[in-house]
Amino acid sequence: MDRAFSVRATVKRVEGTGGWYFVDVGKKHAGMLRARPKETKVGWGYVPVRATLGQSEWRTTLFPTKEGSYLLAIKAKIRAAEGVGDGDTVTVHIHVL
Repeated sequence: MDRAFSVRATVKRVEGTGGWYFVDVGKKHAGMLRARPKETKVGWGYVPVRATLGQSEWRTTLFPTKEGSYLLAIKAKIRAAEGVGDGDTVTVHIHVL
């Protein structure tokens, strides 16, 4: 099973407290992510990953959506370092841990 993949997607801001920013990794990789052994997931089906955007790398989790895909949150520190914001198209490299 390939543990790494890249996603080209639009950064979207979710309204509400905190104003989180996400990239939808899409349904293409959802089957592989759902098939991960239970012991490699954390609560609620979250999948631990190492993400890279530009020169920035961080550890986080992907979390499942009701629509069947997964979301990757992009921290303010990463967005600032890479100069990205709501509506920008980015390429994120994801390595499943």
